[in-house]
Amino acid sequence: MKTPLHLVEERRAKLSALLSSHRYLPVRDICRRLGVSEATARRDLAHLEKHRHIRRTFGGALTDYDSRFPPFRERLRHAAAAKREIARTSLALVPDGSICYFDSGTTVHALAEAVRDSLFQSLTVVTNNLPVAETLSGLDGIRICLIGGELLPSQSLLLGESACRAAKLWSFTRAFLSAEGATRKGLWNTRPEVVSFQRAVMSRAEESIFLIDATKIGTTTAHHLCAWNKVGSVITDSPLESAQKCGVPANKILYPREK
Repeated sequence: MKTPLHLVEERRAKLSALLSSHRYLPVRDICRRLGVSEATARRDLAHLEKHRHIRRTFGGALTDYDSRFPPFRERLRHAAAAKREIARTSLALVPDGSICYFDSGTTVHALAEAVRDSLFQSLTVVTNNLPVAETLSGLDGIRICLIGGELLPSQSLLLGESACRAAKLWSFTRAFLSAEGATRKGLWNTRPEVVSFQRAVMSRAEESIFLIDATKIGTTTAHHLCAWNKVGSVITDSPLESAQKCGVPANKILYPREK
């Protein structure tokens, strides 16, 4: 029996909402959540992709990247207070006289603002994040080195093979990084070129520190970045109990304030 059109439309709307909420879902999870066969799930995904709501990947689908990432300046306003608190804790981990990498993302940008408002006698900041470079340029005691590559406008950063090669020429005291998801398996990001670049940076860092607000905890995206044994610390505003339930190891977590 053919399913009525209004039920098909309702199911596809629910699927679109699920992908918007979870950012990425494998086909098997879609089948389980919607109670449909794999063939039905794939037809629905094909329909949504045709109408530019999502992008299919091998074994699953994710929300369209550019629609999920509004311009950088617009994203700065989201959870601004939490990001400032995370940044204040992170600032204490930026050693004077060190060479540090500052990643993409608005929480790392908040750290750059905290550095701007502090005093450093000698600090080298290496970044592919254009707003970070702009924020810290021209300050006494701070040297900015920009890693070149192909511009990703939605995040205002430079990526690509040339950026990966350039990152591997450095040795970082600490790398301050961002992620779009954190689960028991580790950390996640949405674009493969972001993951490739971050792995290049991490391979050259004495310690990798991730700045992640609570909305990212318990979320997966299309690409796994690393397991927890590759991570030095996570600075987050997520309550300890919530973070642990999502698989974040308690010994990795630093807080901007007592919970």
